[in-house]
Amino acid sequence: LTVANDLVPLGYEVVVYEALPRPGGLMRTNIPSFRLPARVLDEEIGYVLDMGVDIRYNHRIDSLRDLLDDGGYDAVFIGTGAPKGKDLEIPGRDEAAENIHIGIEWLESIHFGHVDSVGERVLVIGVGNTAMDCCRSAVRLGGRDIKVMARKTREHFKASPWELEDAEAERIEILVNHSPQRFVVEDGRLTGMVFDIVEWHENADGRLVSTKVEERFIPADDVVLAIGQDNAFPFVERDIGIEFGKWDMPIVDRATFQTTRPGVFVGGDAAWGPENIIWAVEHGHQAAISIHQHCQGLAVSDRPPYGMNLVSTKMGIHEWRYSNDYDPVHRTEMRYEDLERRLRDMSVEAELGFDIAQTAREVERCLNCDIQTEFSAPLCIECDACIDICPVSCLTIAPNGEES
Repeated sequence: LTVANDLVPLGYEVVVYEALPRPGGLMRTNIPSFRLPARVLDEEIGYVLDMGVDIRYNHRIDSLRDLLDDGGYDAVFIGTGAPKGKDLEIPGRDEAAENIHIGIEWLESIHFGHVDSVGERVLVIGVGNTAMDCCRSAVRLGGRDIKVMARKTREHFKASPWELEDAEAERIEILVNHSPQRFVVEDGRLTGMVFDIVEWHENADGRLVSTKVEERFIPADDVVLAIGQDNAFPFVERDIGIEFGKWDMPIVDRATFQTTRPGVFVGGDAAWGPENIIWAVEHGHQAAISIHQHCQGLAVSDRPPYGMNLVSTKMGIHEWRYSNDYDPVHRTEMRYEDLERRLRDMSVEAELGFDIAQTAREVERCLNCDIQTEFSAPLCIECDACIDICPVSCLTIAPNGEES
């Protein structure tokens, strides 16, 4: 979608192939609606599609070779994400399969209405943002005793601090130093898991190693595994000029996002594994630059400075001078929907946003991070003009020794 957003205004005819009946990919199917409502997603994506993007729903690509040979495209961008959730192969996994769920698949099943309830006691294995979405979804599906199980201490968690705070505010318990050992099955049904409680310390090489302290059984009716994601490229033939490296991942240039086959680009989670959405968006911006260069017969390595994209604009001084000083007030706390109401309904957005007064206060805190000022030392004649116009008065000229 980001690639299309940047290329369509330049006159390119862009086709997006979407396997699902609605656009948005993981944002729509794996981020719960209480965090990202469909109406917000529809509006944002609509800005892109309304420019004239040809999006083809329910259209899965099974052969990249066929697309390249028969599609008539000058360039192809692959942004298929990391669609496979990692499993936990420990004793009892097969016997308890009915009540063990892969996190990203489980969230997708909730989105499509295939899952509408969960057992009262739920263990979520993992401490990334997906794990937070899973545990908070479990509460809304009827879970009463939800525990997030972590192998290490909190400073090693991948989840954002505010995600952890939101989960704990919804009565979810987060247990650290619990290493999963086996699923416990009685009479053919999952009854819980056994964990090693561990302590961590550095060895002689400076690496963290664990020592078992004791063993603990924790009862559970369902277990959700949110321990990571893997990439999958079954649609990419291995004899079409795209080289694959370690972990069966395509070799992609980190600056241009081009594969070893000119004209084929990869970005987002599909390029180097799972990260966050804005990271994938930046990949789209950078890949669009490369695609534009490629289609114009120019070197994809010849590109603007990092951080710039095809829709970046220059602003005159009159457009970005501050009318007031930066106000160093603390960040405004987010307002939340009533706890009981939001836990009863999966579709109720948890965050209410800021009211008018709070919004005005937040605006005063803006650092204008979008303003990227560039300086070229060889061109400097020490005229002091940059100091005179700096909107935040952060520039100075300091003596650094004799000119000679």
